[in-house]
Amino acid sequence: MIVIDSSVWIDYFNNKETRETQHLDDLLSRQRLLIGDLIMYEVLQGFRSDRDYRVVKTELDKFQFAVMGGYDIAFASAQNYRKLGRSGITPRKTIDVLIATFCIKRKHRLLHSDRDFDLLQKHLSLAVV
Repeated sequence: MIVIDSSVWIDYFNNKETRETQHLDDLLSRQRLLIGDLIMYEVLQGFRSDRDYRVVKTELDKFQFAVMGGYDIAFASAQNYRKLGRSGITPRKTIDVLIATFCIKRKHRLLHSDRDFDLLQKHLSLAVV
């Protein structure tokens, strides 16, 4: 399963052409994609227009949905955050550690355009697209 990070969705819904949004465009027609609650929150929080909010929510509702938190993920994320800290790395966004840990534990790959995930890939073995 492939998880699409909010960094890609936001660019996609803003019609920004990047390597990742082009890859998402390709995946939409041939791959099952997963949207997590944390990612949905990050994407939807930025819409000022109620109309745009509703349109995007309707689009995101088409994908398989997963709760990305819970006890196991929270506990494993805290361990991962501490592991990174021992390596001298302080993630800028805690939510990215939660998303990465969810993907690692569930053996999902992540499509992203957020440099923070590069460190998580290197130090936590996050599988990326």
